Amino acid sequence: MSGTHIRPRTRWAAATFGLAPAMIIVIGLLVVPLITLLRYSFNQYSPRQLMVEAFTLENYVRFFIEPYYQEVMLTTFGLALLCTVTSLLLGFPVAYFLARTRSRFKSLVFIAVLFPLLVGNVVRAAGWMSFLGREGFLNYTLAKAGLIQAPLELMYTPYAVFVGLLGVLLPFMILTLQGVLEGIDFTLVDAANNLGAKPREAFRRVVLPLSIPGITAGAILVFTVAMNSYATPLLLGGPSFQMMAPTLYAQIAVASNWPFGAALAFILIIVTFTVTLLSTSILAKQYKAR
Repeated sequence: MSGTHIRPRTRWAAATFGLAPAMIIVIGLLVVPLITLLRYSFNQYSPRQLMVEAFTLENYVRFFIEPYYQEVMLTTFGLALLCTVTSLLLGFPVAYFLARTRSRFKSLVFIAVLFPLLVGNVVRAAGWMSFLGREGFLNYTLAKAGLIQAPLELMYTPYAVFVGLLGVLLPFMILTLQGVLEGIDFTLVDAANNLGAKPREAFRRVVLPLSIPGITAGAILVFTVAMNSYATPLLLGGPSFQMMAPTLYAQIAVASNWPFGAALAFILIIVTFTVTLLSTSILAKQYKAR
């Protein structure tokens, strides 16, 4: 009798002991800095002392009364949403191909998808700068082909940031979707075809509902990374194009306004978390309903 009570306790103690190092690392590297930053967001900024300990909501109020920061948030949210939808539309066919094909070129396609993740964001942004610049490869090619008379102004525009972010985010969407699609039993699609369903209808009624977990995970990952992107908007958008991550960094590193920068950081976290939670719950309901 006593042994039956000891074994579960022993397992629980062993599991706790095994998870303790990971928990300590997470708490030390993630939770404690976030709590500290949250506390900073309620302090006051002083040009002389830089940060005065207090407990005030003025940093959060400033975000809601100054239209500039609301526009930056809307720009960030809109671009992140556009990148998420575009990544899904472009990434799903590639992920579907990787999941179903038995071609010898599958490994080459997989390497091509994986390779951008092995290159840093700054290096990728520099590559896009050389491609989209006034004297870049795209303008040179179009001019040689006689399609343009003057160089196109592509750099330091929302278009450049969108293309740069899409190059960063697309591999995440493809790899996430591929993992889920490979777990689907495609004999169900063959059964639907044998029962008279057209390929498009079989895809809509069989493949798409079963891939909702992958769509959800990929969309959350892409949206979160896009909302918090720093290097790509800074290098490709220039000073005239602002997103939340460069803006809050400027408050902390340039203006030394830690309280307001911390408040912007937590507003960004709250918006990202809220949108992620709502979209996850909606897709989960659809998945259960189907």
